[in-house]
Amino acid sequence: MNEIVKHINDTNASYRNTHAGDAKNTDLFLDNEHYEMFKDVGEQVTVRFSKENLSQAILFIASILPRKYDNSAVHKVVYYSARFIREQLNMLDGFFMEAGNPVNFKIQKWNARKDVPKKNGEIDNRFYFNGLLEEYSYFDIEGKLQRTKFTIRNYLAGGYSSIHIKKSNDNIFDITVVNTTEAYYDDNDNENNLDVLETTQTLSNLPLQQIFYGAPGTGKSCGIKKALKGNNVPNENIFRTTFHPDSDYSTFVGAYKPTMEVVPHYESSTGAQIEEKRIAYNFIPQAFLNAYVRAYQTDENVYLVIEEINRGNCAQIFGDLFQLLDRGDDGKSEYSIKADTDIRTYLEGVLGDDNEGIKGGNLCLPSNLYILATMNTSDQSLFPIDSAFKRRWEWEYVPIRNEGKGWVIAADGKEYDWWQFLEAVNEKIASVTDSEDKKLGYYFVKPADGHTITAKTFVGKVLFYLWNDVFKDYGFSDDEFQTEDGKEIRYPMFYETAVAGQEVNEELIAQFLNKLLPKPEETDEATNTTTQEEA
Repeated sequence: MNEIVKHINDTNASYRNTHAGDAKNTDLFLDNEHYEMFKDVGEQVTVRFSKENLSQAILFIASILPRKYDNSAVHKVVYYSARFIREQLNMLDGFFMEAGNPVNFKIQKWNARKDVPKKNGEIDNRFYFNGLLEEYSYFDIEGKLQRTKFTIRNYLAGGYSSIHIKKSNDNIFDITVVNTTEAYYDDNDNENNLDVLETTQTLSNLPLQQIFYGAPGTGKSCGIKKALKGNNVPNENIFRTTFHPDSDYSTFVGAYKPTMEVVPHYESSTGAQIEEKRIAYNFIPQAFLNAYVRAYQTDENVYLVIEEINRGNCAQIFGDLFQLLDRGDDGKSEYSIKADTDIRTYLEGVLGDDNEGIKGGNLCLPSNLYILATMNTSDQSLFPIDSAFKRRWEWEYVPIRNEGKGWVIAADGKEYDWWQFLEAVNEKIASVTDSEDKKLGYYFVKPADGHTITAKTFVGKVLFYLWNDVFKDYGFSDDEFQTEDGKEIRYPMFYETAVAGQEVNEELIAQFLNKLLPKPEETDEATNTTTQEEA
């Protein structure tokens, strides 16, 4: 046995605050089979950390905020910010010091134990390390001297991280943190049988109310659609709606509306029966009530999907239904509410007045009604969601991933890799805006032919977004936004072209991409082959 690879669950990845106590932050459990690797090294094991590796771990943790803390022992919401990263890196700088000088590697002593007696007299059969904490000083981002304790657990993300423990030639065990963008599902804390899956591809452990959020184009809606389809949810159990600034209670729940109905009557002169159309007012249920009724008519799970939940005023749209979102352990609403006369009349007519869904005139969400929603982080300022509403939902961050489709951007006879563009432009967005909110996801735009994003599509969707929604408040002083003669590129310039047959200025597009991406791929039309453009 030369190396141990241990997938990390949330128990082994709890973050400790600077002034937190030592409880529950000192242990790292392995299975007893791993003891073979340490049985001859004595009671203490010498481990070594790489500063570069732990720095990468910090950046990964930042990329999945707030999920890292939501799933950890502290259950704390920490959103991405440049300050968070700087503070964490400063703490790392303080730890990687020896005699006042910075070092790239640091040694720590761990106590190795097995078959440990528990307080109840039972024996814990797992092999574990303890004494993982080490106190030290560091300067925070304001330059003030602080005291804290280093623990490897701060650099682990439950479900996303694995620890690699490898014995080196000098008898020191190198500790390396490896992260993955795909989450591991930990089945009953069995750390040896972890399966990789996309978090939105299973409904077996889905919370009753969940909001999937992330950058535009990360596949939030698509993920929900695939999960429902993959679990064979029938169409009659899926109800969709989209919130927008004009959405209100009536468009979400239902209201009286004019409808056309056919009324038979008899002609007085001939006695013949004829039909006449006329306007009548009837109660028309909307997405919420349709899903609510269906859930009480079946034992199957029913899903109400709300797209763009923060593009509408949630307080106005949900109204008194807000109270129903508090669910008990049985999945039902903790508190029922009285239905107004119109809703009560409608539900009694559809379900019957003895049905639990309207019994006594009360509304109560059943345990088989799931409410799923999506939210673009770039739109979170439209209608801010208050904390009381937020805490009634589970939140899952959908990160920006390389979906591996091999898409390219075609401009001026060249092909530019779509994923490389996303990495470069998202780095630019983060550096300029100091925020994750405006980044682009892989599916922000889709090629019509399944492979090539045309120059026209790239200008109309991607560059329009960048120029009008991302960088307009920050200016265009960087080199990427300048023409060859040093003038600022204005968005209309992408439509100014003198080349016959071109709808957009492909030369200007290529210039922008060339500055953002080195060595683009160039297509040789004569041989239909792709070559690397010379630097």
